[in-house]
Amino acid sequence: MKPLLEISGASKRFGAVEALRDVDLTVHSGEVVALAGDNGAGKSTLIKAISGVQPADEGTFRFDGADVSIRGPHDASALGIAVVYQDLALCDNLDVVANLFLGQEAREGGMRFMDEITMEERARTLLSSLSVRLPNLRAEVGTLSGGQRQSVAISRSLLGEPKMVILDEPTAALGVAQTQQVLDLVLRLKERGLGVLLVSHNLADVFQVADRVAVLRLGRNVGDFDADVSQHQAVVAAITGAQTGVMA
Repeated sequence: MKPLLEISGASKRFGAVEALRDVDLTVHSGEVVALAGDNGAGKSTLIKAISGVQPADEGTFRFDGADVSIRGPHDASALGIAVVYQDLALCDNLDVVANLFLGQEAREGGMRFMDEITMEERARTLLSSLSVRLPNLRAEVGTLSGGQRQSVAISRSLLGEPKMVILDEPTAALGVAQTQQVLDLVLRLKERGLGVLLVSHNLADVFQVADRVAVLRLGRNVGDFDADVSQHQAVVAAITGAQTGVMA
């Protein structure tokens, strides 16, 4: 199978700082690829290049078998790439339905009024298809747990029917039960045939849901591993630089 996303030779500079150098990455449909690395490894820069927030200076990008140019977030969205950042970008004072459809509300009456019934029905169908359980669709998001909030943010990314979802540290600062709730949702995205790029520092989470682990160090590729527990030490060595004898 051809990769859904294929990146070759991606580089990004900020003045004299080379944040990415000749980075390669592939993600297939129905595959969870974890992007691992220490702080400053280039993970955030790479996902911003894929999402168009900070386009790469150099490199070849192919998506769904075609050469593409991602120069802004609209380009990524048009291709079918959705991103859920760590801050979630949710409005605590709005309910679940309003957050799901924020900026893309269903309208009635000549576009004058929001179609609340249609939005609630679509929200219930979407969340049910993902097995996301919430106490009340009309509950304010600010009253939900961390795992429930993350689930709402991930569910919202699917309204545009993307082909690939990028998740930036989705389990950060979550408890054990909430973390498992989010990881189960990641697996359901895979079951739907989506390509998933998971950025995480938590290797326990990575090995639970990922198929492969791509490791960046100081802006470069340093390893691509099967997400098997037998590879745990090799992944840690790649992240820390121990495999090359260079510790920094």
